[in-house]
Amino acid sequence: MSKVQVEILGISTSPSSNGAYALILQESDGQRRLPIVIGAFEAQAIALEMEGIRPPRPMTHDLLKNTIELLGATLVEVIINDLNDGTFYAQLILDTASGEIDSRPSDAIALAVRFQAPIFITEEVMNEAGFVPEGSDGDALMGGDDDDDDDETDTILRAAQAEAEQSQKESRRQSKPKTRLEMLQQELDKAIAQEDYEKAAVLRDEINQMNQG
Repeated sequence: MSKVQVEILGISTSPSSNGAYALILQESDGQRRLPIVIGAFEAQAIALEMEGIRPPRPMTHDLLKNTIELLGATLVEVIINDLNDGTFYAQLILDTASGEIDSRPSDAIALAVRFQAPIFITEEVMNEAGFVPEGSDGDALMGGDDDDDDDETDTILRAAQAEAEQSQKESRRQSKPKTRLEMLQQELDKAIAQEDYEKAAVLRDEINQMNQG
């Protein structure tokens, strides 16, 4: 598996981005960037650690780090290894015999900054979703307030959201279910990927009823 190491270029949002955050990763030895839209909690978890701010009580990612270390393991690296239906996937690589754990990229990176572990993206994902900004000078986007930062943030967020929408459209064109059961299974997989567990439970019940019928 060919992969490239990346650094966190920044996390940014703007008043016109409807509360979305853009996590911007840039390859260590190049100019390609990969934008990932993440939630406010994950953005806060990454930013606090990058700024060296310690909350009075451990946050979820601090608790997970402490648990991993208490069990005698450490995080070796994280890999963003797949992009499917507009959703990025990642893996945590631990120094144990069976040390590969599936993860959301935002959670994986929140742990990576705590362990000071390297972050990688597979070449396939970078080629599919990465881009090279015009006139890039490599400056980080850590919540800048000027109009230029807001414009760049909006562009990045729109690019990430457009990429997700386009991937979803292509996936639907390439894989159209032929039966009601296949359609339900496809909707179930999507609900789980989007962490809509209430919808997933309803779909799973309907699938079970069809299988038993």
